[in-house]
Amino acid sequence: MARVTVEDCVDKVENRFELVLLAGHRAKMIAGGQPLTVDRDNDKNPVVALREIAEETVSPEDLKEDLIHSLQKYVEVDEPEAELVPMLPPAGGASADTPDVQFDRMTEEDLLRGLEGLAPPTSSDDDE
Repeated sequence: MARVTVEDCVDKVENRFELVLLAGHRAKMIAGGQPLTVDRDNDKNPVVALREIAEETVSPEDLKEDLIHSLQKYVEVDEPEAELVPMLPPAGGASADTPDVQFDRMTEEDLLRGLEGLAPPTSSDDDE
């Protein structure tokens, strides 16, 4: 790369590492078919990318956003936060601090009988 081209870009992108990242990304975009904003003049894609940055025909901020977007694997979606649902008071008006809370006990046989009642009826040959 021509030293003059890099020196022209340093005042647009002060960090040289960031300049290399942006120019490399722009060069990949050019190789992928993006239209040029300056004349090629028999230069290779990285030099054309640096010339575009130096002549400010492409915005370094836009390149930076595009580079970040191209590196993201998962895009974070802003979803509304769930609203807090107030707790219902316990049945019978007892406070939640009472230690003598009773639970209904169910045997395994009762559970199986209840589940059998929920199962959809099986089709028989008589229905046809």
